[in-house]
Amino acid sequence: MKKITGVRRIASALVIACLVMPQAVLAESAIDESPNEWAMVGDLLVARPAGLVLTAGGAAVWLVSLPFTLLAGHAGEAAETLVLGPGESTFMRCLGCRNTGYTNKDVEAIREARED
Repeated sequence: MKKITGVRRIASALVIACLVMPQAVLAESAIDESPNEWAMVGDLLVARPAGLVLTAGGAAVWLVSLPFTLLAGHAGEAAETLVLGPGESTFMRCLGCRNTGYTNKDVEAIREARED
């Protein structure tokens, strides 16, 4: 029986390590993407308007569900999922990029602005 407990501990540690490792790999300071012109056009004409609709629709759903989420104490989580997530995907990424966040060019420009 003690042997099974040791195996469970090792398996649990392995699972935790596997869940933590991708977070460390994905936590880079800047995104290095160079989208082509077709990706930019598709993003501008399809993805951004769809994201805007999802953000507005999520805000409406969040507002309707607000009394219930306030009672449950999860209004912040609902806002994060329904409004802030789609809004970040729509407004916080470069045109044609797939990942949200700053690009290397943005990081360099911010550093230069702070130095001046």
